[in-house]
Amino acid sequence: MIRVARLTGAALAEALPGVARLRIEVFRTFPYLYDGDLAYEEGYLQVYRDSDDAILVGAWDGDRLVGAATGTPMEDHADDFGAALAGCGVPLTQIFYCAESVLLPEYRGQGVGHRFFDAREAHARALGRTHCAFCGVVRPVDHPLRPEGYRPLDAFWRKRGYAPVTGAVAQFRWKDIDRTTEIDHDLQFWMRAL
Repeated sequence: MIRVARLTGAALAEALPGVARLRIEVFRTFPYLYDGDLAYEEGYLQVYRDSDDAILVGAWDGDRLVGAATGTPMEDHADDFGAALAGCGVPLTQIFYCAESVLLPEYRGQGVGHRFFDAREAHARALGRTHCAFCGVVRPVDHPLRPEGYRPLDAFWRKRGYAPVTGAVAQFRWKDIDRTTEIDHDLQFWMRAL
């Protein structure tokens, strides 16, 4: 039985090293192909330590963290992503950003992804937010590292009421597993009203 729990404050901060390891492992696969390292992750995840309104939803198999989803008010990520949403018609102060959602493959298909979204959306509502948004990397359908039979999560996201935000594409740099240097990646924003 997978246990799912919401963490904030000190408990959230204590769980972040496990989230860093999960991000490196899960995002190494398609479509992210992220060649991550713990030093970078520590800096990246600092925003969750710094935000009083951040949430981490963890999934445990016994004592082992097997999945995690994070979120913060959008203005905590404004430098990275705020400009992409500038023309969406919703003030950043009304958007809750659902950041990573990572789950080891053997635990997928058991409803954990829905529980991740349910908890983050409830947290957003409790903060008085009117919208939730997230972004996903854009890869061409003919990408050479796309595995046979790969299915994007678009249907899952649409079922939850999310839709792509026209023109809301952010760029973020990271090193792909088949590259020697970092490159820019397009990230499409999806959003829904709560």
